[in-house]
Amino acid sequence: MIVLVLITFVDLFVPMFSVLVIVRIVMSYFVRPGNRLAGGLASLTEPLIGPVRRVLPAAAGLDFAPLVTLFLLQGLQYLADGLVHP
Repeated sequence: MIVLVLITFVDLFVPMFSVLVIVRIVMSYFVRPGNRLAGGLASLTEPLIGPVRRVLPAAAGLDFAPLVTLFLLQGLQYLADGLVHP
């Protein structure tokens, strides 16, 4: 029962969080850093992107942490779906 609840949470969380990360990436190109919406979005996504950023160094001045976070979340969802549909 608890496993099913966790899998349902992952199935709901990953797509929503992925959209937030993608919006954050796009906004970083067009919105000034002091924007309140961008700051709020950063505060929502930083708890998962931050640890990836600390492990993964910036390459040639580019931050790949959001992209790697998206890949990790997709992998988590793949594993959760594999538990439901073996």
